[in-house]
Amino acid sequence: MRASRFLLACRAGSLASCVGLALCGGLGAPLARAAEPAVGIALEGFAYPYPVSYLPLTRDGEAQRLAYMDVPAGGTPNGRTALLLHGRNFPSSYWQGVIEALTGAGYRVVAPDQLGFGKSSKPVGPFTFDTLAAETVALLDSLGLPRVDVVAHSMGGMLAVRLARNAPERVNSLVLEAPIGLEDYRFVVPPVSTERLLRIEGDITADVYRRQLMTSYSLSLPESAIEPFVSLRERVKGSGEYPRWLRSFVNSYQMIWGQPVVHEIPLVRAPTLFVMGERDRNAPGRAFAPEPLRAGMGDNAAHARALAARMPDGRADVVPGVGHLVHLEAPSQFNATVLEFLDAH
Repeated sequence: MRASRFLLACRAGSLASCVGLALCGGLGAPLARAAEPAVGIALEGFAYPYPVSYLPLTRDGEAQRLAYMDVPAGGTPNGRTALLLHGRNFPSSYWQGVIEALTGAGYRVVAPDQLGFGKSSKPVGPFTFDTLAAETVALLDSLGLPRVDVVAHSMGGMLAVRLARNAPERVNSLVLEAPIGLEDYRFVVPPVSTERLLRIEGDITADVYRRQLMTSYSLSLPESAIEPFVSLRERVKGSGEYPRWLRSFVNSYQMIWGQPVVHEIPLVRAPTLFVMGERDRNAPGRAFAPEPLRAGMGDNAAHARALAARMPDGRADVVPGVGHLVHLEAPSQFNATVLEFLDAH
């Protein structure tokens, strides 16, 4: 199954439609996992649901391209723009159902791939959330957007916090979907060298990655529903530039581990909504933590509630029965919750 077919099936926000394409003949037999053609490390050959544009940038003296989708409002525009910030393991194309809900409600939507991800360039130097935030501001400047509502998932939640701290005048409100960084991983997880991480990530097979997504994210989705993401990672391995992709991906882990934002969250002044999956216990680096400490990591719903209570204008909603991919596991509830919050601010 092509990832683009899965995303198109999610067009109406229906999990049943997404899962249906993962079955062949409509009889429930699992689709055979045949090898698919390789794609470039900027996902050349992989279709996104909306046209992709590129912003030229420079990082560490090297020319880069930031990919983004800019989707106009449908119906009656309300004059507002939503900025969607993706997680570490996903291209921005996985926002399609959310984009359709937001544009249908009158919002313009901008969904970038941060440098290092999706269709954007893959820098090989160290990553910082400050740099990602500055590059995101550069994108908003290029589009003439002085102020946006931010909807961010997983690692994107960490970036959203830094964006709201570094450029508070640009952020009208924040929706943090299953964000990571709600605890300081350095307190439990020891440093891991980049070379060791390169070996570990380079040895991950499709089966191992599939299990990682299902278990680390405590997903309520069937395994077939995450196959497009597994397939895409496997297809990138066929690129001659795969070593560059791998180093860029590993550097993003070092950023997550070494640049916590949890201590800044109570200082964010923008109205903030956490949307958490009840089952989500995702905690980057857990495998490297001492065994006795691992079980105490990733109490994300509780962390979100505690942090929201310390913010000037924070609220935490917990969605029962779902894990880390709330907008795909409970699309109708997620979209309704986000629109209700945005419309109130």
